[in-house]
Amino acid sequence: MTSPILPTTLIDAPRIAKRLNLKSLTLASETFQVTGSFKFRAAYTLASSIENDLIIAASSGNFGQAVACACEMLGKHAIIVMPETSARVKIDAVRSYGGETELIDTSRITREARVAELASTNAGGYVASAYDDDYVIAGNATLAFELARLTSPVFDAIVAPIGGGGLTSGLISGFASEGCDIPIIAAEPLLANDAAQSIRAGRIITSDAESLSMADGARTRSVGRRNWAILQTGLKSIVEVPESAIAQAVLELYINANLKAEPTGALSLAAILTNPEPFTGQNVCCIVSGGNVDPAVYAKLILA
Repeated sequence: MTSPILPTTLIDAPRIAKRLNLKSLTLASETFQVTGSFKFRAAYTLASSIENDLIIAASSGNFGQAVACACEMLGKHAIIVMPETSARVKIDAVRSYGGETELIDTSRITREARVAELASTNAGGYVASAYDDDYVIAGNATLAFELARLTSPVFDAIVAPIGGGGLTSGLISGFASEGCDIPIIAAEPLLANDAAQSIRAGRIITSDAESLSMADGARTRSVGRRNWAILQTGLKSIVEVPESAIAQAVLELYINANLKAEPTGALSLAAILTNPEPFTGQNVCCIVSGGNVDPAVYAKLILA
């Protein structure tokens, strides 16, 4: 069976590059991927690699809808635990693919606790982490394979969003397997900076509660154990991004690249807006990880 994973969409963004004093800026946009984000790479790789007919996962939305879609393609079933504050467009998307949603109040029960409860009453279900899973990391590595095989431009740095670390650890491991040494820089919301805290402390730091950052895909309370083993030596740095820069990046992508990105997807560009000096004169690739955002939220950001 031919894989339904689509190649990433490469967009040259000379107007943004000029504004930020970059030699070039390439947007590797996963907004046109199946289900609208890079998460489908991981979800389909996972769902097609296991024998289980049921997958139980926690997600703010993108991984959940990707798992639901992959399960629909493969004749399997998905139960997705989501915060009740998740974007409506993401909740509706999970359901449109036949996935079952469990909406929770994260101030009363964590996603992980509810997943554990569901796993205990659904024998044979595979509990899938959106990031801390070998199949997920392998799926995300497929993006690195594509970028590593480009002949032009040769990137001086790749910037990618980080939440639980599934994307960045996949990029690091994928480039390593291709023998490609490109610095990977993570972009993390300042309001959800557990990964940056972990790098500084030299151990995994877990936040007490989920962040309220507009970058909902990066609201994880900690990086995954498997991811941490890769990230602590594989990342060049992490840029902690304020909410104002995330909003600015969403607008910048809309105006100067004709690209709709969700706040989490705009984190990579927001990192350069936050700290442009290290990127001056470089060929930079920003991973735009997804474009699934409620219309009202998006309209507010671009009309602000």
